[in-house]
Amino acid sequence: QLQLAESGGGAVQVGESLTLSCAVSGFTSTDNCMAWFRQTIGKEREEVARFDYGNSIRYADSVKGRFTISKDRAEKNFWLQMRDLKVEDTGTYYCAAERFWCPDKRPFQNWGQGTQVTVSS
Repeated sequence: QLQLAESGGGAVQVGESLTLSCAVSGFTSTDNCMAWFRQTIGKEREEVARFDYGNSIRYADSVKGRFTISKDRAEKNFWLQMRDLKVEDTGTYYCAAERFWCPDKRPFQNWGQGTQVTVSS
């Protein structure tokens, strides 16, 4: 079982930047799935960025060009760098991971507990 813990959330103003961190343990090899999600009260959880097997990167259209996902070589940590934040980026951000391939037809099974990001004007 993978264990994840995210951190780095906070309160910022529109246009500012934040970087979220996720520490993950339990990978038995490199080249794994690592992803960031966010959720706001009244809305369903949405995926904002992912590393898939083979280092394929995918971003949600709403964050493309503003957010960057990155990882260390050992895949013990990965980050979500967020810039030019908007009010609509407000929410609880979660990191998630799976060994090897990312799931597309089933839920992620390994989650952090979330970190709050609040963007105000």
